[in-house]
Amino acid sequence: MDFVVGGVQKAGTTALHDFLRQHPHIALLRDQALHFFDDEKNFSPNPDYEILHGNFAPGWRWRIAGEVTADYLYYPQALDRIARYNPQMKLIFSLRNPADRAFSHWNMRRAKNREQLEFLDAIEHDREMGIWRGPRGNGYVARGLYSVQLERLFNLFPREQLLILKFEDFRDNPFREVDRLFDFLGVRRSPGIKDKRRNVGAYTRKMTADEREHVSEIFEEDISKVESMLRWNCNDWRFQLAKASFAVSP
Repeated sequence: MDFVVGGVQKAGTTALHDFLRQHPHIALLRDQALHFFDDEKNFSPNPDYEILHGNFAPGWRWRIAGEVTADYLYYPQALDRIARYNPQMKLIFSLRNPADRAFSHWNMRRAKNREQLEFLDAIEHDREMGIWRGPRGNGYVARGLYSVQLERLFNLFPREQLLILKFEDFRDNPFREVDRLFDFLGVRRSPGIKDKRRNVGAYTRKMTADEREHVSEIFEEDISKVESMLRWNCNDWRFQLAKASFAVSP
């Protein structure tokens, strides 16, 4: 396997999967989000790569193969296992305004009846539980603290093997970002690619200004670290410059 799209959750990985799936030279797993590298049973006692390799059904024109699972950046063991499996692996990640990411995550869990708490109550419960524990189900805050996750990533892989996209750029100009993705993977740009907008669900409600201000403050220090690490400008992630409309959760 040549590449992995490894996160983050609620930052467009389903859309990236759909763009990649349309390219004739790219083979993807039959099961999106196989969770091979973060599933303990696949590595006990030794890794069973047949589970991974047996999930591919490539067409005759394929040149490279990859997997899309949105949790891999979040789980340290997944990154370690990917590095051991293929040290030359190319990895793609999409980062989203962490306040928006948390709200979208909360909405998804509410819609599936997996979260009974209101948004700010859920955020505070997250923090009281201990962000350091890396909660698997919710993790509204922990999943949006990107600097620690990126530091682990940079310790395992050279920068030239990494493509880190900004979700808001991908949302606003998907074809430009997909061209960057294909260039990074070393396949030709494909003019026939279509934007299918799959996995776009309506929010149960909009985030209030008070909620946005409160949650944005939690992430402020980490956003500054991400800017330094990636040489990005993330002013659009900060509360004072946040956009007003959040009616759709891509």
